[in-house]
Order: sequence, then structure tokens, then C-alpha cells
Amino acid sequence: MAQARISAKASEGQPAGQLHGRFFRSTSMADCSGRLLQNLDQLERRVEALRDAASAMEQEKETLLEMIHNIQNSQDMRHISEGEREELCLTASRLMGRTLTVEVSVETIRNPQQQEALFHATRMIDEVVNKLLDDLEGYKSHLMSLYGACTSEVPSGPIDQKFQSVVIGCAIEDQKKIKRRLETLLRNIENSEKSIMLLEHPKSTVQQLCNNEQG
Repeated sequence: MAQARISAKASEGQPAGQLHGRFFRSTSMADCSGRLLQNLDQLERRVEALRDAASAMEQEKETLLEMIHNIQNSQDMRHISEGEREELCLTASRLMGRTLTVEVSVETIRNPQQQEALFHATRMIDEVVNKLLDDLEGYKSHLMSLYGACTSEVPSGPIDQKFQSVVIGCAIEDQKKIKRRLETLLRNIENSEKSIMLLEHPKSTVQQLCNNEQG
């Protein structure tokens, strides 16, 4: 009993809150940590949303430039008067210039292995592009095999296994950009083939293209 009374007196002599101060401090620290973690989680979602929006703007810029370029080189330009063609070309050039004033850049974070993989993938595509004029049809097939290595869909033709192993080593964002570049190249080749067909067989080719579009 005497010992109990001594302990009670010792407790009474301590300032209020000091007896359980450690417990109060740890609870407060846990609350602060939880709030900070929650704020960072929200900010992370906003950062990713920002990167996605910027990436979408990059793609939109690429699409606009490609569409303007296609109009400038359209076969329809050959079938209008010189005055109309000049006016349309000036408008297209103005739109091209305004589009190029938009600067959007999303940097991709890569480790050394991903950086090397991107370098090799880019070089492999460039090698095919540089030889396109020598054999358009042959290297178009090669580009299609590269594209088949990038898509999750069942490819309609052969796949370049070596290129596929290289692309797998790239960062996810780089894989998407590589696929988009190959899609653009294949569309440009298709448009070039149509232009060649129109120059060689204008009447029959126009009818064939119209039938394909209707089908």
C-alpha cells in the first residue's frame, strides 16, 4: 500500500499530458504521415494524368501534321485550277506553321538497358526506311513484319523475331511510339502507291479506289 501511495504521488507531480505524452506524439505523427501519404497519392494521379494529356497532345500534333502533309500532296490538288491550288497550298502551309509552333515534350525515364534497346530499334527502322526507294514493295513487307512484332493482335504476316526481342526491352512509352511510327510509315507508303497508280492508270485506278471505299 505504501508503495502504491508513493507511485500515485509521483504521478500527481507530473504535468498534465506528460504521463502519456509518448502515446500522444506517436498518434499525432501517424496522422500526419497518413495525410501526407494521401496527398502524395492524389498528386501522383494528377501527375500521371498530366503526362497522359501531354502524350495525347503529342499524338494529336503528329496526326495534324500528317493530315496537312497528305492534303498538300493529294491527287485532288492536280484536278483543280492553278489559282485554287495556290490558295489551298498557302492555307495548308499556314496551318502547318501554326501546328509547328506548339511544343509538347514528354520525357521518358529509361534505364541504360532500355536506352540501348531504343537505339537498336530506331536504327533497325531507319535502315529499312533508307532503302525504301530501292524496292518499295519488298521493304514494305519488311516494315509490316516489324509492325507485326509490335502489335498484340494476331499479325496477318510474318513477324521479325529479332526486332520483337529488341522492342520488348524498350520502355512502355517507347514501345507505343515505335508502333505509331511504323503505322505512319505504312500509311505513307500506301498513299505513295495510290499516287503511282493514279499516274500510271488514272481512270481505272480512280474507279478501283471508289469501289474499295464503297465496299
